Amino acid sequence: MASNPSQSARNLSLRDPAGELHLFDGRLVRLVRDEGVSNLDIFLDSDALGPFRENGALIGGRRIDPSTVSALCGGEQPAAAVEHDLIPFVSYPYEWPAEMLFAAAKLTLNLAEAGIDEGIGLKDAKPDNVMFRGPAPVFIDALSFENRTPGDPIWRAEAQFIRTFLLPLLAHREAGLSLNELLLNRGDGLEPEEVYRLLGPWRRLAPGNLGLVTLPAKLNRFADGSGIYRQRVLPSDEKARYILGGTLARLNRNLRRVAPKAGRSSGWSDYMATTSYSEANLAQKETFVTAALNEVRPQTALDVGCNTGHFSRILAKGGASVVAVDLDPVVAGEAWRQAKSESLDILTLVQNLSRPSPGTGWRNQERVSFLSRAQKRFDAVVMLAVAHHMMVSDGIPLSEILALAAEMTKDAVIIEFVAREDAQFQRILRGRDDLYGDYDRDAFEIACRECFEIQRREAPDGATRALYLLRLKGG
Repeated sequence: MASNPSQSARNLSLRDPAGELHLFDGRLVRLVRDEGVSNLDIFLDSDALGPFRENGALIGGRRIDPSTVSALCGGEQPAAAVEHDLIPFVSYPYEWPAEMLFAAAKLTLNLAEAGIDEGIGLKDAKPDNVMFRGPAPVFIDALSFENRTPGDPIWRAEAQFIRTFLLPLLAHREAGLSLNELLLNRGDGLEPEEVYRLLGPWRRLAPGNLGLVTLPAKLNRFADGSGIYRQRVLPSDEKARYILGGTLARLNRNLRRVAPKAGRSSGWSDYMATTSYSEANLAQKETFVTAALNEVRPQTALDVGCNTGHFSRILAKGGASVVAVDLDPVVAGEAWRQAKSESLDILTLVQNLSRPSPGTGWRNQERVSFLSRAQKRFDAVVMLAVAHHMMVSDGIPLSEILALAAEMTKDAVIIEFVAREDAQFQRILRGRDDLYGDYDRDAFEIACRECFEIQRREAPDGATRALYLLRLKGG
């Protein structure tokens, strides 16, 4: 433990009046004030939440002696404290494909439904309360559960759930709105009026859209904004639970209507099948990657430009916990679907390493940048058929790409060289023949040796591509 935890720790939940969440010395500790103790008790002890604790859908937590962590809050002892399990790699909603946002929404509704009969309410229902362990969503906000007032039929978090889950998913499905840009810039979600303007006249009247978008948008035009919320309590709690259950059932129906479509296509969705490799070339690459993994034996791996996750799955089946990133949300969504169907430890994110997720929120520190999270995080970084795209399409020098790989890996990089003469290189070069005239395999290897030792290479005579296993110098 650090000699001065209050200086080495960082409050990860500064907006929560009921408690603080600190990460220090590899421990994730939640400090709870008096007003949050009952919420914590529900999280830890409720029978209704038991199945979610057991299957990992609710983040694990253990009570600890508050006096042992009082230094985190300036020496003032909190009312309670809990140490949580760590999420292997932190991700944020604006980095998820639509399929993962949908899975987070489904988990949120399941938790809200589970607590009804036990008198438990879920007071906060936004995507930030969910992270992912591999392909599985995990609800992380221990203080979002509360004792529901008997007879109260209202789910107070309904409007928040609609704004941050349903309307973004609807706008994405109906109008192709980028969820990643939306959630990065609009963490509070969308209003019905905004989605209404995105829909055509007939789609505004479609089942689901009418009640979720069109009617609220019209009614909001006549609202004067002066209304004050007053809790409505029915004399019969049984009736209140019935109404609340009906609300959640309706939201579930709406969620199914906005589910991302399977089998969508994009500019990259058919890349592996149609433009990348012959069967022989793919088999050769698989053999090289497998041999490299047997040498490195990574426990953690980053697959850059994962496409639909073919090599991510090879990494995971070899024993690695994988973070797979691609700039195309469609292929990232397909990679997530396949990882989920095979129960593989693969976290799939929408990420363009040429323009990675920045630090955001208060002082740009509430949500940590992707590169900060990735720094020295992985035993192996895999960059197959991606470096030449970063060079040509984004103008990133090869030396910078390799330096970034060296910052993210603790040991190895598996990378593919694509020659200037290669058909795919020529396709993205688009006739700019004056570029990269001196770029060849020798130049590539010279650049690699700045940070790495070349441990293994495979470059058949006459081939326009070559595979390399690089190891950090001094590693």
